[in-house]
Amino acid sequence: MVTPRNWLWARENANLESHEPLLGFGVGETKGSGQRKKWTINKHTAAIDHHPQQRQPQNGHAAEIQPEPPHGNNGSENDPEHEPRPLKLEWVISIKEKLKQARQDNEARSWTKLSIYRTPHYLMDGDDKAYVPQIVSLGPYHHGRADLHHMEQHKWRCLHCILERSHSKIDLYLDSMKKVENKARACYEGTISMSSDDFVEMMVLDGCFVIELFQGVKKETGFEGLGYAPDDPIFSLKCGSMPMIQRDMIMLENQIPLFILDQLFCLQQGDPNQEGPIAKLALQFFEPLKPMKGCQANSSNNGPEFDPSLIQDELPCLELFRQSLLNPKQGPKKEGTQVSSQKRQRLIHCVTELREAGVKFRERKTDRFMDIQFKDGILWIPRLHIDDGTRSLFLNLIAFEQSHIDDRNDITAYVIFMDHLINSSEDVRHLHKRGIIEHWLGSDTEVADLFNRLCKEVVFDLNRSYLSELSADLNVYYSLKWNNWRAILKNKYFDNPWSIISFIAALVLLALTFLQSFYAVYGSYRPRS
Repeated sequence: MVTPRNWLWARENANLESHEPLLGFGVGETKGSGQRKKWTINKHTAAIDHHPQQRQPQNGHAAEIQPEPPHGNNGSENDPEHEPRPLKLEWVISIKEKLKQARQDNEARSWTKLSIYRTPHYLMDGDDKAYVPQIVSLGPYHHGRADLHHMEQHKWRCLHCILERSHSKIDLYLDSMKKVENKARACYEGTISMSSDDFVEMMVLDGCFVIELFQGVKKETGFEGLGYAPDDPIFSLKCGSMPMIQRDMIMLENQIPLFILDQLFCLQQGDPNQEGPIAKLALQFFEPLKPMKGCQANSSNNGPEFDPSLIQDELPCLELFRQSLLNPKQGPKKEGTQVSSQKRQRLIHCVTELREAGVKFRERKTDRFMDIQFKDGILWIPRLHIDDGTRSLFLNLIAFEQSHIDDRNDITAYVIFMDHLINSSEDVRHLHKRGIIEHWLGSDTEVADLFNRLCKEVVFDLNRSYLSELSADLNVYYSLKWNNWRAILKNKYFDNPWSIISFIAALVLLALTFLQSFYAVYGSYRPRS
């Protein structure tokens, strides 16, 4: 309640005869609450109203005293229910705008066309060098990087040479790319913030550069047949940086859709409707990157040849290269062929453990490095070539399989299978001895570490892969006691020729001793004639 002292103070200081506004302040105390409040006395105040919401007119004047909102956490300014209405409206409008944008994005983007992705962050493991181009950028993700700017002048040299050689005008290429700009943008994950002109220019420049490299590695013509000098720093078979350029061009974030390359190649040939052999040229260009170099393929094991014309034109060169590594006769993984729940145990044992169980390892003569077989206790594995570029190659192939919607993750399955096989340098040493692994790294330990780190952050179920049945058969074979006993006997007593000779000699001696004992006993009991 308001004390009389405060009311008298307001009365004494109010000039009721004057029409000028007078303001006074007092401190009121609410009975029982103990809380002191500041009161505001409006002009012409004749009384103090304890309830400011209920205004009582007096003598034609509205006298009112309103409590100011208290400061602190108990104030209405921090109460969401007393938030000013304009702020609430702005918040709701912002939410609706975001939903509208999401609907537009969902309608505008065709997820089936998405084929070029950014590397998932969980795969980088603090080291993104394997996913980032070091010499040349292709596409929008690394476009304009300062450390790759030196290659842009060679791209412009390439475009100039193409225009002179084909007697074409640049307008023809720009107009052609302008028509498929939206289709090209839809292939890339995320929003490409480049302007239309910059995007089209990039597609023409990067696409022509890639095509020129594809044509230059052909043995029939080479770069000299395209008009380049023998000592050209880039467009020459003597170029020392060509392996690095090839490695950059197979990275996940450094891709151009195949239909862009096809269309630009047709323009160079002078026939826009021609179906260019870009896929075949690309496979020839990336042949040195295949991890089965030096294999003597057995034609009976290879199965049908890979047909590059079956690749969808929205896909990049990375997917074309990946498909060429897969075994076409395996086909998509079907739900009915996955391992049953009873067999879902440890997927596979390492080489050392399998050898102790009697499993033998042999090289399989085939150009499909993932075509692994297990038969009659022998694990047949094609030869794998490992060098300094193997890590980057496998990481980008795995990243593509982790990102792309597909029913086959065979590269990931193969790497995980090899990761289970190889736990130590001893495992690598035995596979190298059998001709299965050929490597140019510093030591066998580095090879073991390579496989142990490739799928460090990859979540994958090997039981649903093309190697699921093989893994189950290996586990069954490993669990049989007779195989373990036979392996122990062989490794302990028959591990070298001298052991075998000693065993045979012991058998002969045992047989002679038995015969001697037999005749001695038989002679004692033989009846006399």
